[in-house]
Amino acid sequence: MAARLEILKTYKIYIGGQFPRTESGRFYPLKNKTGDTIANICKSSRKDFRNSVVAARGAFGGWSGRAAFNRSQILYRIAEMLEGRKDQFISELILQGLTVKAAQDEVTLSVDRLVYYAGWCDKYQAVFSSVNPVASSHFNFSVPESTGVVAVIAPEESSLLGLVTAVAPVISGGNTCIVLASESKPLCAVTFAEVLNSSDLPGGVVNILTGNSEELHSHFSSHMDVNALTYYRNNKSEIKTIKENASLNVKRVFIYDKLDLTSDKAQSPYLIFDNQEIKTTWHPIENIGSAKAGY
Repeated sequence: MAARLEILKTYKIYIGGQFPRTESGRFYPLKNKTGDTIANICKSSRKDFRNSVVAARGAFGGWSGRAAFNRSQILYRIAEMLEGRKDQFISELILQGLTVKAAQDEVTLSVDRLVYYAGWCDKYQAVFSSVNPVASSHFNFSVPESTGVVAVIAPEESSLLGLVTAVAPVISGGNTCIVLASESKPLCAVTFAEVLNSSDLPGGVVNILTGNSEELHSHFSSHMDVNALTYYRNNKSEIKTIKENASLNVKRVFIYDKLDLTSDKAQSPYLIFDNQEIKTTWHPIENIGSAKAGY
C-alpha cells in the first residue's frame, strides 16, 4: 500500500464568529525546528483588519451592555473549554518548540489567568468607582465604562499565554477587540479561536488575525473607529509609528513591552482599568425637610 499522507490542519483567521481565509489569499509556511512545514498560516491584510473592526464595533453594544456577572460566567466557560482541550494545546506548543513541561505550564497558567479575570468582571467597578465630595446639594458619582473597540498586538514570543494575557482584561471590561497573534508561534491562536467559538462568547467580541506586525501595525493604530491599542512587543520603530498614528483620533495606547507573562504583574485589575473611561454623573439631593413637611 502507498504511504498515507497526513492531513495538516488548515489554520484560518477568526472574524465575527466565522473562520474565513484571508481575503488576500496569502499565506506563509510555518516550519518546526527541523525545517519541516507543520502548517500553512493565513497572512492577514488591511482588509481583514477593517472587516474585524466592523465586526467588533457591531458586537460592542451587546457585550458592553451585558451584566458584569454574565461576562464573568462567559470567561469562566472559556476557561472550562480550554481546560477540556489542553492536550491539543500542549501538542501545538510542543510542535512550536516548547518542552513538554513548558507546554503544560503554559496551558495551565492560561486557564488560571482566564479564571482570574472571570473573578474580576463584576468587582473592578467597585474598586475604581467613587462617590465624590461636592459643594452643592448633589450626589456625584464616578464609574468606569468600557472604552469600545481595542486593537491588540499580542506578544511574539508566546503562542497561547501571551494571547490570553492580552485579550482577557480587554473583554472582561466590556470591550471588544481585534488581536494580531504571534507570527512565529501562531498555532494556538487559531485553536483558541475555536475555543471561543464553542463557548458562549458572542461573535465579534474577539477577532483573531495572523500575519506580520511590520505590515499591519500602522493599520491597527491609524483606523479611526478603533478607540484604544495595546502593544505587547518591544519593536521601537513600531511603537513610534503607533503613537504617532494614534494621535490622529486621540486613541489610547498602552505599551507593555517589559511585561513578564508568567509573573503576577501580568494579571491585574489595573490592566482592565487601562481600557476603561471614567463617567461622572450628578444627581440632585431632595430637600428631606420639605419632603417630610409635604407628607
